[in-house]
Amino acid sequence: MIKPPENKNIYYADEALAQFAELLQNQAFSQIFVLVDENTHHHCLPILLQKVPVLSDFEILEIPAGEASKDVEVLQQLWLTLGDFAADRQSLLVNLGGGVVTDLGGFLAATYMRGIAFVNFPTSLLAMADASAGGKTGVNLAHFKNRVGAFADARLVGVCPMFLETLPRQELFSGFAEMLKHGLIRDADHFQKLSQLDPTTTLPLALIQQTIAIKQSVTEEDPLEQGLRKILNFGHTVGHALESCSWQLEQPLSHGHAVALGMQVELDLSVRHAGLSPEEAKQGQEVLAQWYAWPVWDCPAEEFKRYLKGDKKNQDGALRFSLLERLGQATYNVAVSVEEVLESLQNFTHLA
Repeated sequence: MIKPPENKNIYYADEALAQFAELLQNQAFSQIFVLVDENTHHHCLPILLQKVPVLSDFEILEIPAGEASKDVEVLQQLWLTLGDFAADRQSLLVNLGGGVVTDLGGFLAATYMRGIAFVNFPTSLLAMADASAGGKTGVNLAHFKNRVGAFADARLVGVCPMFLETLPRQELFSGFAEMLKHGLIRDADHFQKLSQLDPTTTLPLALIQQTIAIKQSVTEEDPLEQGLRKILNFGHTVGHALESCSWQLEQPLSHGHAVALGMQVELDLSVRHAGLSPEEAKQGQEVLAQWYAWPVWDCPAEEFKRYLKGDKKNQDGALRFSLLERLGQATYNVAVSVEEVLESLQNFTHLA
């Protein structure tokens, strides 16, 4: 089992709440701001205030729920709002929400006055599994995912499973996909344990902790994504392109669902380009297909290719993938042609 690095500011359940209360009592912040969306304002903020009563004097920054808020215009409005409140470098920003809130809020804190302190309380399983560790922040640019951002570490990350009880069923699936991904790239035993679970039931805290430990072990070794950290993008090259294409649909794909579909395609590419056995690829695909069905839609080929070619991992205009050599072991910077991606994609869905 992979152990998390020492002295990283990620805490769980009651310890997270206690550490947050201690931070508030021991650090003289000039002002405190709490960033929420309309859902976490209603469902999660009252829970946090009940559990941490010392958090009593703060301003609320609320954004609309959903991916559309992870946007430069929303970011600009938040900068201006902080300015209106005369926020200074001794201010604290508390991000209470899913991946949109923590990504956007982290970038807001990293850039306002060249950096103010921030705390993350991820409230979705996706944010816990994916955004809680590693210090990535950012916003989308047009339809390109996470195109503008920065690396910035939160003073404290509080992973509190009580917030998962506020989630709709679909949000649990979105986070579970990232948990499966962590097992596929780094810990086959973790993947096998997860494959036996129903993600709509209560997930053991130990499995959430192990998921985060896997990510911590990778980001600690390569904090700025110069090498090994690229394996965390498994499923994301195809997944992000599918997610961006789906924004035209009445019900767009969630990030986790899109990544799960991307992993199914990239398992196929792993057989052709990274030496993964067809048997292991089929095993992974069957687990993913059990929970993540392909939508009935014709993916626009030219639009898909445009997003694919805009992926951040590409080099000199050529596609670079993170793929599996075997279950639990990934490699990165694998060259794959656009035509080969489209060929694999056709095994799962139609291109218009």
